[in-house]
Amino acid sequence: MNFTLEEAIEILERTPKTMESFLVGLSDGWLHCNEGKGTWNVSEVIDHLIEGEKNNWIPRLTTILQEGESKPFPAFDRFSHLNQRSEKSIAEKVQEFKTLRTQNLLKLRNLITSDLQLEITGFHPAFGVVKIRELLSTWVVHDLTHISQIVRVMAQRYRVDVGPWTEYLGILKK
Repeated sequence: MNFTLEEAIEILERTPKTMESFLVGLSDGWLHCNEGKGTWNVSEVIDHLIEGEKNNWIPRLTTILQEGESKPFPAFDRFSHLNQRSEKSIAEKVQEFKTLRTQNLLKLRNLITSDLQLEITGFHPAFGVVKIRELLSTWVVHDLTHISQIVRVMAQRYRVDVGPWTEYLGILKK
């Protein structure tokens, strides 16, 4: 097992800073491009991350700590952000994400005070019994997945424009 709470927090606390540095100030062309029908643009990915901070990670962690396996933790609608149209700028969205993440990391540090707690189990509505360590590992990999998704979506915007260099650009290969 590779998971440690402090290493997980290293990634979790950097994700909002990464988004801020990479996205704030970009033109709409970069923020609203996607990979086709049914895919998310950069702005929608940030909306999804915000929704996760509100309704996924800490609520599920809290349920596991309070209920164990006796009660499934709350379902999370991964697509709910698509039903909420926001007029906020990317800077405002990233700031909201940053604020929520800071609050959640403080809660995480207060809730998990021992490595022994990482092995506490809860009940996922689809997967069954899961450990806190698995939930927290998923949170980290979820961040990395969406960072990768954002970069991939943005690269696809110039797919045709790179011409023959597509051959050497692995990010453009499917």
